Amino acid sequence: MGLIGGGPGSFIGPVHRIAAELDREIELVAGAFSSSAEKSKIAGETYRIDPARAYPDIATMLASEAAREDGIDFVAITTPNHMHLPAAKAALEAGIAVICDKPATTTLAQAHELAAIIEKAGKPFALTYTYSGYPLVREARARIAAGALGTIRKVTVEYPQGWLSKPDTGKQAEWRGDPSRSGVGGCIADIGVHAFHLAEFITGLRVTRLLADLGTVVEGRAVDDDCQMFLRFDNGARGSLLASQIAVGERNGLSIRIYGEKAALRWRQEEPNQLWIFHDDGRSELVQAGDPALGSDAQWASRTPGGHPEGYLEAFANLYRDFARMLRGEEGALVPGIEDGLRGMALIETAVAASAAGAGWVDFTV
Repeated sequence: MGLIGGGPGSFIGPVHRIAAELDREIELVAGAFSSSAEKSKIAGETYRIDPARAYPDIATMLASEAAREDGIDFVAITTPNHMHLPAAKAALEAGIAVICDKPATTTLAQAHELAAIIEKAGKPFALTYTYSGYPLVREARARIAAGALGTIRKVTVEYPQGWLSKPDTGKQAEWRGDPSRSGVGGCIADIGVHAFHLAEFITGLRVTRLLADLGTVVEGRAVDDDCQMFLRFDNGARGSLLASQIAVGERNGLSIRIYGEKAALRWRQEEPNQLWIFHDDGRSELVQAGDPALGSDAQWASRTPGGHPEGYLEAFANLYRDFARMLRGEEGALVPGIEDGLRGMALIETAVAASAAGAGWVDFTV
């Protein structure tokens, strides 16, 4: 694996590295870790790779790795959003597969451009919508697909955080608040797309209409930091999505509730090893990670027996393990791809534009 981004001060770069190497199917061996050659060299030392493979830029890495018999099989892109398209384009046109942090790009037009590049290159491409890697998220998806809830009637997904409740400080906040690097969306692009993807991933439904209300609460911020919207799904179900980064006291409160005609379910990211099922006869069922009765998708995504908690890093690692399956040409990988990326970018642009215009309900198209 070659890593693009993940230099000094990066949060997500080291997470990608840990997740990729957790199952020992993948090894980080090269990288263009920063736009600064010196910082890229320092990052290479931190990651303990061969100093000769800590490259000053992406083009040099791709050319040098192509000339090696043991060159990289794929790249992981962990840069700010504005670099996703050029980095992915360079790698795919060099014949290298790509796994990329979300969202796919900074604009929907760029996402369509990337989709065309992926189709032409014929190489695997994946996006790290991390929460789709949790075993009990996959269990919830499988149960809904098997009809355990009956027809889905309502979906409520929330993702509150509080870390941006004050004026921006630090590297992570700085680039996320800069539209030239993050795109037009702030909170909606950073965490709102996670909530949106989780709702569609678990239910198997697709959003067709939305009503969005996005706001910038902290004075001086150039992008939204608080958002909420109503959703309408393709089966007629109603839904709501709340995402906020100014919710004081909240940490990483992603949660989802899905109500069907026969049962309902609830899952919280901060308690990821518990899935509650509520039946229409009054019974409450607690499904736990590691349970022997879990379906095949959840069992495949689990590493430890019941009572041994697994969390964010393991879920992230499941996406990399899925990606390794794709690279080997195996079936069954659930890792998100460019279709998910297109829908995420469409959500960002549709919600931002509709909210700014006070447009009320609008059609959701990709």
